[in-house]
Amino acid sequence: MRIAAAILGAGLALGLGVAPALLSPALAQGSQPPHAWAFGSWTGGYYPPVDNQGPRCAGQPSVIITRDVVMRSSPLDVPYRQRMIETATAQPNGIVIRLTPVAPPGARNVPPSVGFGCDGDPNLLRIERRGPDEIVFPNCSEFPAPLKRCVP
Repeated sequence: MRIAAAILGAGLALGLGVAPALLSPALAQGSQPPHAWAFGSWTGGYYPPVDNQGPRCAGQPSVIITRDVVMRSSPLDVPYRQRMIETATAQPNGIVIRLTPVAPPGARNVPPSVGFGCDGDPNLLRIERRGPDEIVFPNCSEFPAPLKRCVP
């Protein structure tokens, strides 16, 4: 009977959102990765951003950044290209994201659109913050224009 009560109590705690704080001290302290400020949907990049509000922006963002993944669209293709984040390092005015390699080092068969065209490395993404809702990818040939955060 006590075991059933303990299981029920744990289930209720999970359902109420209490357990994550108990199970993970990092979550309890509210620690965030260095790229947390960049989470969300961004428009522009290929062209100067025009409309960053409402469903028009949220319906077709150029770039989506999450804790573990960076997704990018292509002006000539329908699906998003998804890349896993290997590391994110804070910089004075932005972040450097190292993406999980898609091929062994030195491979010649990597399509250029798999990355962002940054410094010739498909596994590198530098993000420079220009304002609270504006970023650029410096030295990234495929994203020459600034990006703006999509807001509701």
